[in-house]
Amino acid sequence: MNVLAVKILLAPAFVMGASLTARRFGVRIGGLVAGLPVVAAPILLVFALSHGRAFAANAAAGTLLGLVSLVTFIVVYTRLAPRLRWSTSLVMGWGAYFAMTGALSAISIGRGTALAVVLMTLALTLIALPRPAGERLSTVSLPAWDLPLRGVSSLVLVLALTALAGQLGPKLSGLLASFPVVTSVLAVFTHAQHGEEDLLGIMRGLVVGLVAYALFCFTLTISLRSLGVAESFLLSAAAALVTQAVVLTVTWRAGKPSRSPDGVAAHQNDGSPPPVAAASSAVPGEAPG
Repeated sequence: MNVLAVKILLAPAFVMGASLTARRFGVRIGGLVAGLPVVAAPILLVFALSHGRAFAANAAAGTLLGLVSLVTFIVVYTRLAPRLRWSTSLVMGWGAYFAMTGALSAISIGRGTALAVVLMTLALTLIALPRPAGERLSTVSLPAWDLPLRGVSSLVLVLALTALAGQLGPKLSGLLASFPVVTSVLAVFTHAQHGEEDLLGIMRGLVVGLVAYALFCFTLTISLRSLGVAESFLLSAAAALVTQAVVLTVTWRAGKPSRSPDGVAAHQNDGSPPPVAAASSAVPGEAPG
């Protein structure tokens, strides 16, 4: 029951937390925070407790390689967003994700090779994704139900995923644990409410943040073979958090973040609070405000 509670609560809370972070600190920082394995980690923990450490270690290796599928979703969605509605972009992005997952399920490579492939994919993705054209202040203030709706959307996705994944064996279950739950929710709401420029900003930040995700999976698949479940997850979480803290520090010092996708301008370098935005009621499916 405790594992179920963590699985149900963690992803929605994290989606809302990432959204609030983006509101306060800008899209780049929000994307970086969203790159943590907040959905995959509890799923892999369920696997370890339900099926044993060996199953979870193999699943973690699959999740590591599955980041290639996650990045495929990001590239396809972001490339289609300027021409298509959020709903069509989402379906096409999911289709690309599952196609890549099917291809990856047919190959077998070592953990070190998988990590190298993922890191190279992340670097190439940053090259392939265009940079936001410029910075301007958003004037959208979202209704009170916006954050809860994001949380509910992520909850539906993670429950559907965990109901299916454990029946498919460790490798395919691990690959599916990388399903873009948080990414889908953030992409759809940012695209529908704020347009392509904010979408580019948060997706580029997320791609950089996935380095910590990759190191979490890599550390977990190694440590579960010699350590207990608690020790392995603590060590892997520490590796991810330290990596993300370094990246966040470097990114924050690199310059002021771009405008917020949640309707409040990114704060100034002097730490002053963001200005109050004008009211609007944009929802997914409507044009940005």
